[in-house]
Amino acid sequence: MADRRLQVFHAVAKQLSFTKAAEVLFMTQPAVTFQIKQLEEHFNTRLFDRGHGRIALTPAGEVVLGYAERILGLSSEMDVRLSELTGEIGGSLMVGASTTIAEFMLPGILGEFKSTYPGVRSRLVVGNSESIENRVMEHTIDIGFIESLSHEPNLECEVCCDDELVVICHPRFPLARHKELTPQKLLEHAFISREPGSGTREFTENYLRHAGVALDQMNIVMELGSPIALNGVVETGLGFAIASRASVTKEQRLGDIVAIPLKPRLIRTLSMVYPKEKFRSRLVATFVEFASGRLRALIAKKPA
Repeated sequence: MADRRLQVFHAVAKQLSFTKAAEVLFMTQPAVTFQIKQLEEHFNTRLFDRGHGRIALTPAGEVVLGYAERILGLSSEMDVRLSELTGEIGGSLMVGASTTIAEFMLPGILGEFKSTYPGVRSRLVVGNSESIENRVMEHTIDIGFIESLSHEPNLECEVCCDDELVVICHPRFPLARHKELTPQKLLEHAFISREPGSGTREFTENYLRHAGVALDQMNIVMELGSPIALNGVVETGLGFAIASRASVTKEQRLGDIVAIPLKPRLIRTLSMVYPKEKFRSRLVATFVEFASGRLRALIAKKPA
């Protein structure tokens, strides 16, 4: 129901980039530019200052942004409340998840949820924890699952379950013979790391720092943006990595990767994030409860 021009304006204002807004909205950049031009003509004023390859909101743009957020929020709430009068749970569900959760945990949960509620149309957006938080704040996804606690003041964060991070390596890698490993022991070997912005990397860095080991002391030989890619490189024997135990269940079963606990154990919380003061539909609330229970059960049955 909300004016499409306001939706486009909101995305551009949050991204401060026509290109990034087009990606978020799944539109072409010329289409985004056209919508903004129409809105500026409607109000007979510039909403963005453009120059030197950057854009910024004008004072008029700041005013429009405040109203746009309220209008879009109310429009979304109206649509959901009216659809819920039917008594059935259905509609579009936009879920975002950081890569480990998206690749190894959520697919089965989303499939089971669809079987339980056939009227739901789910879409899963995958990115690292930082990008998922950004999309939740931009209201382009309903709820995000991340591999760390959120530091964003505009987001609510709820812990849904614990997840253990372990050292993973090839069975013939020197570390494989240990039953547990201290952070200091890792300094002697090649380390394959996740990329900056990854929740796994952030949590690992904090753990090492508290153990007296700085990340620049580690012998980082490669940085990868996907846990699947991480597993693939570890299987070559190039080095070790620190990853969620849930991400190597299949490889452990096949004998391609060994998982060794750290000492002290490295346990993190997996969290859900959503905008503060935003109406949560019955669909979103139902999915949150459903997914939280399934995630806890999934983590609980992983092999030690």
